[in-house]
Amino acid sequence: MTDPQPQPVPIRDEAIRLGQLLKLGNLVQDGAMARMVIENGEVTVDGETVLRRGTQIRAGQVVTYDGQAVTPVGG
Repeated sequence: MTDPQPQPVPIRDEAIRLGQLLKLGNLVQDGAMARMVIENGEVTVDGETVLRRGTQIRAGQVVTYDGQAVTPVGG
């Protein structure tokens, strides 16, 4: 199985919190769902499982959840 092509998500700052990126990238419906999927170990950043929704994600990093991938751009 190949990795999904990350979709760009425009951000205003240099970094964005993981939970916010999941919402902004339409990978989850709300913050509660973001918290749940992150705490359950279902989200990876650059291939590594991340368990903290406050983790800072910077441009170029790839976040993957449920077969979809996003990467922040801008800032």
